[in-house]
Amino acid sequence: MLIGSCLCGGVKYEIDGAIEKITNCHCSLCRKMSGSAFSSGATIPARSFQYVAGRELLKQWESSPGFFREFCGRCGSPIVKRKAKDPNNLRLRVGTLDSDPGVTMSKNMHMESKAPWVEIWDGIERSG
Repeated sequence: MLIGSCLCGGVKYEIDGAIEKITNCHCSLCRKMSGSAFSSGATIPARSFQYVAGRELLKQWESSPGFFREFCGRCGSPIVKRKAKDPNNLRLRVGTLDSDPGVTMSKNMHMESKAPWVEIWDGIERSG
């Protein structure tokens, strides 16, 4: 069981299962959403994820057609992204984990839109 929460601690969640792969997305949307050079995420089965506190604090917005981002309405922490075309999976923002997922980064994605002020020296796979 993995546990996680938002910055203010109002939203808490549990994941019943393991995270297999973590990727860093460098697209402009993820950079804006995270306020950083990239967003670290993992795709997990929706059935393994459960909010255990703070559902009333959650906000959602459609960032692109069919892509819905959920975040804490009090502190702004991004929690998950849902795709209308893939309701069986969620994209978890792994920075909100309180538990060690037991895996490390495996890929940098959308490098074509990487922030120009960032250099990547991690030696992991790159795409786009």
